Amino acid sequence: MHGSEPNRDFRSGFVTVVGRPNAGKSTLLNQLLGQKILIMSDKPQTTRNKIHCILTEERGQIVFLDTPGIHKPKHKLGEFMVDSALESLREVDLILYMVDTTAEFGAGEEYILENLKHVKTPCILLLNKIDLIEKDKLLKLIKDYSALKDFLAILPISAKTGENKDELLKLIFKEMPQGPMYYPEDEVTDQPERFIMAELVREKVLQLTRDEVPHSIAVVVESVEEKKTLIKVRALIVVERDSQKGIIIGHGGSLLKEIGRLARQDIETLLGSKVFLELFVKVEKDWRNRGRSLREFGYSDRS
Repeated sequence: MHGSEPNRDFRSGFVTVVGRPNAGKSTLLNQLLGQKILIMSDKPQTTRNKIHCILTEERGQIVFLDTPGIHKPKHKLGEFMVDSALESLREVDLILYMVDTTAEFGAGEEYILENLKHVKTPCILLLNKIDLIEKDKLLKLIKDYSALKDFLAILPISAKTGENKDELLKLIFKEMPQGPMYYPEDEVTDQPERFIMAELVREKVLQLTRDEVPHSIAVVVESVEEKKTLIKVRALIVVERDSQKGIIIGHGGSLLKEIGRLARQDIETLLGSKVFLELFVKVEKDWRNRGRSLREFGYSDRS
């Protein structure tokens, strides 16, 4: 990590964002950072790794951890994702617990609240998607959640529209201790560009295949070559079944072409250069339950 002399009022610290899958965590972080770093999808469990996103302002620096949604795991990849999210609760200065106000309260929220009860870290409850619900329902939710845990604050927000974003940042900075700048001020993520590129391809696959291909895909950027006028990127999309491979390729290769076109646009924005993107699809049966595959595709494994 990089350090530099802080000014006396410079505040810095680590904040984790937790919540059920699809609560809107990645949307919120992209909103706070003012640019697209994280994969967004209307499907749950889109974030798989713990990603550091960095917001630097004159008043300080916040290092956000975007964690996988907390859910009951069904396979090794799921176990890794949940462990990763729960572990982050103890590593930070502040927890943002995000709730989708349009979803019913259920076992998922109970599971998260149970875990939060065992952690001394201060916690702000964010009631998201307030642009989609009635005021009466919101007031009832505030009352109900107040009875379940002693939150530092309860803030209604809309991650999509940015409503109450400034108020949230004010609350976060107030909780940060005085400290150094951990990362250079122009850095917005600790993840290498290859990881972000792979995530951008994965996002397009999820968007274009809808429910036909569940979360049984991984994307690996195999090579990046800088040519004179452009950057050549070769990426591999890994699926678990032959039928999924067929769906992703599409009729006459049409869907794969569209995935490539949309991903290339985002990668060009990321790299600030023209990009030639080559995509390949490979079947690796049941990779989410195999330790070697998990490691190979960038996920830790405890076995």
